[in-house]
Parts: sequence; C-alpha cells; structure tokens
Amino acid sequence: MDVKLLALMALLAVATHVPAAHAKPISLVERCWCRSTLNTVPQRAIKELKFLHTPNCPFQVIAKLKNNREVCINPETKWLQQYLKNAINKVKKSRRRSSSNNINNNNINNNNNNNNKKD
Repeated sequence: MDVKLLALMALLAVATHVPAAHAKPISLVERCWCRSTLNTVPQRAIKELKFLHTPNCPFQVIAKLKNNREVCINPETKWLQQYLKNAINKVKKSRRRSSSNNINNNNINNNNNNNNKKD
C-alpha cells in the first residue's frame, strides 16, 4: 500500500473512534438571547423583567409584556436605570423595616414575659 493512503486510513480510523464531545457547536453556545435591544418600551405594557448575565454575552434585560411577547431592552436607557434604583431603594427600606419590626416584636415579647412573671 501507498504510505499516504495508509496514513489517511489511520487518520480516518482514529477520527471515527474518538468519542464526540458533548458540547454544542460554538455558534450555539455563544449565541446571546438579545441580538438587538429596544430603547423605548411602554412601561405600562411590561408584566415582568428578567436580567441575564452570562460570561459570553453582555448584561441583558428581557421584558415580558402583558401580551406575553418578550423583548430585549437596552440596559443603558435612563428609565430602566431609574427603575432599578427605585427597586433597590424599596428593597433596602423594606429590609430596614422588617429588621426594626423584629426588634420591636422581641421587645414586646420580652415585656410581656416579664409582666407574666410578676403575676
């Protein structure tokens, strides 16, 4: 046999017996959810917001609209930035309130226990 033909057959034999990787093709792995974004979306039409951060894609904001359509919103838009600031502030306030309520409830419970012991 010719050396080139023998080498080609050996290469084909190795290539067909090597287990295929279980990874998806690069074009599917690195594809981002948001290929284009909108700057304007009527806020009253938004049902929920999802935030995606993956290593291969930039930060993505997906809005599910009341008609169940999903659109990508540019995360740099001013109204979205303000919305996020307001949401963060609301969460901080509710955490402060709940922790102060827990302290007040503990004080009330302690006072009630002390009053019951006196009787």
